Amino acid sequence: MPARFYLPALALIAAVMVALAMVWPQGLGARSPGPFGSTPVQQTPEMQAAMKREADASNQRIARARQAVSDLQSQAIAPTQ
Repeated sequence: MPARFYLPALALIAAVMVALAMVWPQGLGARSPGPFGSTPVQQTPEMQAAMKREADASNQRIARARQAVSDLQSQAIAPTQ
């Protein structure tokens, strides 16, 4: 393909990709500037509350597991009859 067709086509494709990047939804990352962006899903109050509930439940499970291991270790060291 001659360069006189290839390079303008490449420039057009690059311009289209830049324009698409300006308006494409940003997903879960940071908000896009200007009128194109919207609040990311993870920054909504509902999702924040759900993430906090999940983290609290996980921390409780971890604490229970650590306590169970500690109880087993103390029982192995000094068993009660």
